[in-house]
Amino acid sequence: MAKKAAKPTKSKDKHVQPEFNLALVGHVDHGKTTLTERLSGKWTDTHSEELKRGITIRLGYADISIYKCDKCDYYTTKNKCIKCNSETTLLRKMSLVDAPGHESLMATMLSGAAIVDGALLMIAANEKCPQPQTKEHLMALQISGMKNIIVVQNKIDLVTTEEAIKNHKQIKDFLANTDYKNAAIIPISARANVNVDVLVKTIQEKMPVIKQDLKAKPLMLVARSFDINKPGMKPKDLIGGVLGGTVKQGTFKVGDDIEICPGFMTEEKNKKVWKPVKTKVTKIFSGGVPVDEIFPGGSMALGTTLDPMIVKSDALTGSLVGKPGELPPVHYQISLDTHLLERVVGTKEEDEVKPLAKKEVLMLNVNSAATVGVVLDPSKKNTTCILKKPICANPGDRITISRRVGDRFRLIGYGILK
Repeated sequence: MAKKAAKPTKSKDKHVQPEFNLALVGHVDHGKTTLTERLSGKWTDTHSEELKRGITIRLGYADISIYKCDKCDYYTTKNKCIKCNSETTLLRKMSLVDAPGHESLMATMLSGAAIVDGALLMIAANEKCPQPQTKEHLMALQISGMKNIIVVQNKIDLVTTEEAIKNHKQIKDFLANTDYKNAAIIPISARANVNVDVLVKTIQEKMPVIKQDLKAKPLMLVARSFDINKPGMKPKDLIGGVLGGTVKQGTFKVGDDIEICPGFMTEEKNKKVWKPVKTKVTKIFSGGVPVDEIFPGGSMALGTTLDPMIVKSDALTGSLVGKPGELPPVHYQISLDTHLLERVVGTKEEDEVKPLAKKEVLMLNVNSAATVGVVLDPSKKNTTCILKKPICANPGDRITISRRVGDRFRLIGYGILK
């Protein structure tokens, strides 16, 4: 049974589950978090270190609703038309994933790319295009198999018309030799709310509804894990751990027994081992609203009976959730059919990508997991790596590969799990 697109409803109707995950990616300080706030009314930088440093560190989530005013043919994220104040019609709901743009946080961005259905690539009009991380993020989207992207040319209020046109040409030239040469480029000012309605309309038209098989084995990718208890709470009032992320396939219901793999890390005989965890779904939240069941599309959270100590500080990030006994195998060692890029992406020099070397340390991303692998056998068709942290994945899954170049990990290619 495939999930159908939600029918347009009047904006006063009850809660609708998001049906699409839309990533917002790009170079640091190009305005991603400001646009998220403009579209959703939510500021996603809530981690204390993010507020201090002014950059996004962890994936931020915010739901956006797309409305249309039938009188004005005006697209908005508000339930009242700002032109004529008429009631609008709700077309669809999405989850916006605000991914970090800072070069040292590439692993988080790649984790985000694995859990989204489409992407907005943010490019500032007042800087030369492409910036190193703009190029790196576009390559990450391409490698992760992303089909649907819209380019957002932000900060047009800070440049002249001539400078905006020149920057637009730079963007076209940048996209010319990629999979996204025909992508829409929408000039906006998120800060001044200029042309945001055109962007909303383009999102509605260019981001197709993803058909999902609800009868497949349920599978959730964990992007965050939380302890939501406040200090000083009495033991009898404690609430079980919460898992945040997105459902990849199937459905989860309140009361379901679930398993989490690879699970939580513990030490036995001075060795780190990961143990699968079994628990029960006590609550499901979609857009902050409790629901009885959840299907693919949009960010969501599962309340569980887990000890809050197990989930705190994103300890279960990268895990998969499913029915007991139905999850993919856990790998402490993997073999990959590798495909390396010609040039290192994200550096100004763009050095040639050299073959993998024995004992080289790599950063690997699969689904929502990031781990470190040490190369045992560097042969191209059978690259074998020992993992510092195990992953839960199926043969055929795509794993992105990053190598340390200077003091940063840089994207250099991908591998297919054998």
